[in-house]
Amino acid sequence: MKRLELIANQSVKEELLEALEAAVPGLEYTLIPTVQGSGRSKKKLGSRTWPETNFLLVSYLGEAEAEEARGVVAATLRRFPGEGIYAALSEAEPIAPRSGQ
Repeated sequence: MKRLELIANQSVKEELLEALEAAVPGLEYTLIPTVQGSGRSKKKLGSRTWPETNFLLVSYLGEAEAEEARGVVAATLRRFPGEGIYAALSEAEPIAPRSGQ
C-alpha cells in the first residue's frame, strides 16, 4: 500500500482532483482545503501580505493506483510548473484492516 501526499496551490485543486478521480475510479482521500506554509519560492499564509494558500490531499492506494496517480501529478506539473505542486508516495502499513473489509 502507498500513501500519496499532495500539496498544491488552490488554483490547481479542481484540475488535480478531477484528473485523479478519473484516473483512479473510486478514489478515497482526505482533503484539507486550506493549508498555510512557506515553500521554496514564496509563502502562502492566507494573509494580506501572503494571500495565497495551498491544499493538502492524502490518499492510500494500491500499487497500480499509485502509478496512475503519479502520472496525473506529473502531467499536471508539466502544465502548471509554477503552482507549487509537490507530491510524494511512500510505503504505508495499515495498523488494522479497514472497516467493511
